[in-house]
Amino acid sequence: MDIPLLSPELTWMLIGERMSEGHYLYVDIIDDIGPLSAYIYWLIDMAIGRSWWTYKILASLVILFQITYINRLFIAYRAFEDNTYIPALVLIILFHLSFDFLTLSPALMGTTFIILALGQLFSLTLLKQESTESVLMVGIFGGIATCFHFPLAIFLPFLIFTGIMVSGFSFNQLVLSLVGYFQPLVFCGIYFFWIDAFPQFISEFILATRITQIYPHVGYLDLVILLLIPMAFTFGGYFIGTLLKSITVNQQKQKQLMVLFLIFALLSVLLANHRTPYQMVVILPGMTYFIAQIYIYLEKRRLINLFFYLFLILVPSVGYFWSLQKIQSGKIYNYAVNEVPPSSQKEKILVLGDDISLYQNATLATPYLNFRLSKRILTNYDDFDKMSQVYLNFKNEKPAKIFDREGVFQKLLQHLLPLQEMYQEEENGIYSLKTNTSY
Repeated sequence: MDIPLLSPELTWMLIGERMSEGHYLYVDIIDDIGPLSAYIYWLIDMAIGRSWWTYKILASLVILFQITYINRLFIAYRAFEDNTYIPALVLIILFHLSFDFLTLSPALMGTTFIILALGQLFSLTLLKQESTESVLMVGIFGGIATCFHFPLAIFLPFLIFTGIMVSGFSFNQLVLSLVGYFQPLVFCGIYFFWIDAFPQFISEFILATRITQIYPHVGYLDLVILLLIPMAFTFGGYFIGTLLKSITVNQQKQKQLMVLFLIFALLSVLLANHRTPYQMVVILPGMTYFIAQIYIYLEKRRLINLFFYLFLILVPSVGYFWSLQKIQSGKIYNYAVNEVPPSSQKEKILVLGDDISLYQNATLATPYLNFRLSKRILTNYDDFDKMSQVYLNFKNEKPAKIFDREGVFQKLLQHLLPLQEMYQEEENGIYSLKTNTSY
């Protein structure tokens, strides 16, 4: 399919690269990425450097773990009467709904810990005695997931509601779970306080979804097209499981748990400020639970075969043809990066705009990676402290070229006159560092 490098993937590589150079997240790198995700990309860059294939291979290992864990979870807690590997097969097929499901995204890594929290909630539907460890781990796993990908914070009310209504949390258990949930966030906050970046941690990570506009990499119609067939099978599985099978009390609790999981997973997609298909990976475990019931509870073999081959063919086909149409028509121009001619030497540059394709053969200079967040700083002309810091960032790092897509740097030159001594405009919107500058 000749799948291109995606804009978010290049952003993650730039974050890892800049952190491996000794720069601090949220201070020297302005972006809304989760801190734990950023440090995973830092480790990858430290070990290998920029590597598209590494992201794919590591994502495959994470996906394999999720598939194995979900299937074992359903077997261990008797979600269905028979021990079966049908949920694993269903989840494998669902992961091929979109090509960007198969990359190491913050959503994929965070979903892994949401699944682990779900496993602890499943255990609480069976145990007759109180399990302090499971209650605590529900919260800890939920908090870690949020530190990977902030839109997963929507699962906090899910954990509270299901803990009380489905698992029967007492007040002490609820408090214990909340303490566990906020522990990872508190530890992250302490670390960024230690490096004098706590305000940036709050504004760029916690509040970023509220202070920036959504990045519309794809339209809502695209998400609906991708979800239409899997959700039809999901509703079909729900009604088949409801009408054709009587279930135990524990299975009833598990069913309620998965219905709520699916609802909150959909809400997390809407909360994300990057509208992309990979945000939907968190929905897959919920859909798997219900779709598997079609093949487990139906008794007529012909119907089972019909639904199986329809699912096996339709789900990957929709994802394939959607991706093919988008790639060949160029309609993911703001999602995939444009190919640029290879360069023998990587220059330090700054791109002020949403299209970051030029970073493929260059490195980021200055902290201003995320344009939506950076624009608030670069245009805050009345704040003397921030303008001083902006000037120092340009003076210290001296990007060789600045590609001013939105006219932000042009206006900045009018307020920071010393920058006019450092840069000259080569052509419309492109500024280069003067070779004879004394700065």
